[in-house]
Amino acid sequence: MRRLTRTAALLAALTLVPVLAGCQDTQESYCGAVKDHQEELTKISSDGSQDSLIQALGIFEDLQSKAPSDITDEWQQVVSRVQALKKALDDAGVDPATYDRAHPPADLSADDKAAIDAAARELGSGETLAALQALDQEARDVCQTPLTL
Repeated sequence: MRRLTRTAALLAALTLVPVLAGCQDTQESYCGAVKDHQEELTKISSDGSQDSLIQALGIFEDLQSKAPSDITDEWQQVVSRVQALKKALDDAGVDPATYDRAHPPADLSADDKAAIDAAARELGSGETLAALQALDQEARDVCQTPLTL
């Protein structure tokens, strides 16, 4: 019986090795992507433009696709909120770089303005900001590098 228990424990451990190796590969891939995008994210975030998150959407989507399972919810929160704002602006035919909420284009419908405002509110929500902070902290802790320089 003792031998059977040791054998079962050994088999269980051996089945975990590929799973753990897969986790390590995912982490390495993700950290590599963070480092690869770090300079561009820094440039985008430091230029001060109001559409910086939309400019970074492609990078965010790439990082989301490589993210370890423990941060997929945070990436989903951030990416879906940026996508929603981009869609609202695109649907309204508004340039994200020049849109001014206080002085919207004269031909912008009330519905389009409301959709843009709602998407912007969700993007700026505490939940999304907390997700961004968690993603940066994860990059610092796990990858030993921040998302931006």
